[in-house]
Amino acid sequence: MLVIGLTGGIGSGKTSVSDRFAKLGAPVIDTDVIAREMVAPGMPAYGDIRGVFGDVVLGRDGTLDRDTLRKLVFDDDRKRAELERILHPAIKQEVSRRLQGIVAPYCIVVVPLLIESGFTDIVDRILVVDAPKECRLRRVRARSELTEAQVHRIFAAQANSEERRRRADDILDNEGELAELDDKVAALHRLYMRLSEQR
Repeated sequence: MLVIGLTGGIGSGKTSVSDRFAKLGAPVIDTDVIAREMVAPGMPAYGDIRGVFGDVVLGRDGTLDRDTLRKLVFDDDRKRAELERILHPAIKQEVSRRLQGIVAPYCIVVVPLLIESGFTDIVDRILVVDAPKECRLRRVRARSELTEAQVHRIFAAQANSEERRRRADDILDNEGELAELDDKVAALHRLYMRLSEQR
């Protein structure tokens, strides 16, 4: 099976792209979904994160307040490294486990920090979803309560667009209309189906 690592900066449209691959029949493993499962109350990572960051990162219902945690870690490189130390190895192990159970020509693994976190060794190709920084900023501000300064700190903590594009096997520029995105994903689907037949 061909494993495609789908990545891109915050606000680039990774979810919109992976949803379209799913509609075309491609299995999708989303590491953000795995991360949310791992930080649920009672899970080991929940306790580890609470131990490091304290109850300030918990909501009133006792669940992890992801927005508060995000603000904390993107304001402090040391705290971000500590969170990544807790989560990344466990997420990578879970992705590998799920891949073993999939039978399909190809699979999409969505990893926002694919290049930064060392996930490149479990994928066969890297698909970068990209959009101009102004477009990404507008999308993130529209869907979250993050300030412009906070979004720029997240941008700074991620690989820049040039680095991602340099490491990419495929690039999907996502600043146009949804119909255009449908066409681009369909073209990549056909490519991945062809490539899977050659393995």
